[in-house]
Amino acid sequence: MFAAENGLKGDPRLQAISEAIRVVPHFPKPGIMFQDITTLLLDHKTFKDTVDIFVDRYRNMDISVVAGVEARGFMFGPSIALAIGAKFVPLRKPRKLPGEVISEAYVLEYGNDCLEMHVGAVQPGERALIIDDLVATGGTLLAAIRLLERVGAEVVECACVIGLPEVKVVLNSLLLGTVGLMESQFTSLWSLVKWIIVVKISED
Repeated sequence: MFAAENGLKGDPRLQAISEAIRVVPHFPKPGIMFQDITTLLLDHKTFKDTVDIFVDRYRNMDISVVAGVEARGFMFGPSIALAIGAKFVPLRKPRKLPGEVISEAYVLEYGNDCLEMHVGAVQPGERALIIDDLVATGGTLLAAIRLLERVGAEVVECACVIGLPEVKVVLNSLLLGTVGLMESQFTSLWSLVKWIIVVKISED
């Protein structure tokens, strides 16, 4: 699942990426340890290394669609898409896309949200990669998978830069249904979330 467990153990780029991600305590609300990737984007080499790691993994998988989840998936997805010869498709929050859309609602830990995609952006049979900056409960990624599968795409993998240290605890709670997912949905999601570059440890 993690990059260090998939052939990159000991790769010095992983430590540099981890160090470049700033943790902002109590943002946007008390108790939240916000994983700030804007500091990663300020470091040209480390940002390039992040993209390169994804490109190396996906360049030979015949992926034709890179779908980026709003908003921070937009920061990595286009570069990866260009490098592997795929198109970039934004998955946006409601009322942000001007054309006809299909929508997928999902449940977050603290409320509900929705992703939308332009009708016709993805064709049946296309192989898709979903990109986001972070996986926590997995609800957003699951909604993105459902959205793409509804139009007949094959979701090859989901890829994230950060996995929260408590992600395995949260995933166990998914199995118990306490975050609103059935066991079959959990299994489907976790089989696809195979590539997390680094687990950034939150700081108290």
